[in-house]
Amino acid sequence: MPNACSKINSAYVGRFAPAPTGALHLGNARTFLLAWLRARSVSGSILLRLEDLDHPKVKRDAAAQAYDDLRWLGLDWDAGADSDSSYIQSNRLEIYRRYFNEFRERGLIYPCTCTRQDIQNAQSAPHPGEEMKYPNTCRGKYQSAEEAEAATGRAPAWRFLLPDEDFSFTDVFCGVQSNKPAEWSGDFVVAKGENLPSYQLAVVVDDALMGVTEVVRGDDLLLSTHRQLALYAALGFSPPDFLHVPLVVGSDGKRLAKRHGDTRISTLRERGVEAATVVGWLAATCGLAEFYEKLTPLNLLPRFALSKILLARAVVDDPAKKLLGIA
Repeated sequence: MPNACSKINSAYVGRFAPAPTGALHLGNARTFLLAWLRARSVSGSILLRLEDLDHPKVKRDAAAQAYDDLRWLGLDWDAGADSDSSYIQSNRLEIYRRYFNEFRERGLIYPCTCTRQDIQNAQSAPHPGEEMKYPNTCRGKYQSAEEAEAATGRAPAWRFLLPDEDFSFTDVFCGVQSNKPAEWSGDFVVAKGENLPSYQLAVVVDDALMGVTEVVRGDDLLLSTHRQLALYAALGFSPPDFLHVPLVVGSDGKRLAKRHGDTRISTLRERGVEAATVVGWLAATCGLAEFYEKLTPLNLLPRFALSKILLARAVVDDPAKKLLGIA
């Protein structure tokens, strides 16, 4: 059974976790740069995990491009998917299945045949971000997946029986976070089928088994952390620390999209933009450099401190587009 078992013995273990569903862009790169600086500043290690479970969206050659783009930026790692297939999620299905079966045997998950439209129709009030609260329609409704499919003609997903309690943590960057996900989330999907785990289950199992001590990621996932803490508790795993950093957005304040221009690292490379220019701009948006400085990640290490990171989200505005050659 494949299982990433790192030989890394450092006290701090961070990770990069690109998804091969699209090219690395400025937003991904900024988060990965901060993850790298955080780990290296404490003499820690970094793992590279490929999160490729969203099969319909996986793009051919996207993984190799992501590895190449990371190296071009000057970022490295100590173990990972480029040389060890056990860091690729699609090769870890047996591991996820083990925990899925444990949940099922303990009665912590149940089959659900609700469609997105069903859930949308059941909404009675707005909820945080783009979330739709699942009203737990199928909780206790079916005794098995076979019964659920026979009743509706649809293969069921599996939802986690979310406890009605607070899940709190102290984010290294954002401070104390306390939230009751049952109030805004409802029972959430942990598997789209018996052999296809969701992001929530896979990421919790992987971070625990790979020995990740701190997760550095975008603050768009801050709220979702409370659901993951529920899974950590159910599995008996100690959660890592979390450090959620501001996203990169367009001048309209929305997450990067095609309307903001081509912000893919591969495109900037093709247009002749230097890696040092990109890293310098990313560092400046974090508060670690002046704009128009050309820098490498190694140049930044002596400057890095969490207290210097700006609270505001980075904006790809007209000056940035001119500097980076974004059309």
